[in-house]
Amino acid sequence: MTWKKWSPVDDAVYDVRPVGDSIAKVARQLGLSTPTRMVQVFSNWESVVGSVIAAHSRPDRLRDGELVVVVDEPAWATELRFLEAEVLAKLNAVPAGDPVTSLIVRVERQKKF
Repeated sequence: MTWKKWSPVDDAVYDVRPVGDSIAKVARQLGLSTPTRMVQVFSNWESVVGSVIAAHSRPDRLRDGELVVVVDEPAWATELRFLEAEVLAKLNAVPAGDPVTSLIVRVERQKKF
């Protein structure tokens, strides 16, 4: 068996792009929000809703501007629905791609956050 010596890829031969561009393209094809927006929403959830609400909720998925949030009790679902406009304003205050346009809140009692 003959081994070929490694050499770097010639950029002119291949269309080399940053990985983030490819991830963003796949996300768009799947109807998902941009990776930047998803990271912003999921990593900043506690700062957006506060530590008390964050202890009882978590963002589950973000697709076509619709953020699905899971809570552990119906009272927290009511609270988040009441605060929807404020939560959306905070989430969209940072330009990070597609805006979050609505909240869907679901209760899953067995979940512990």
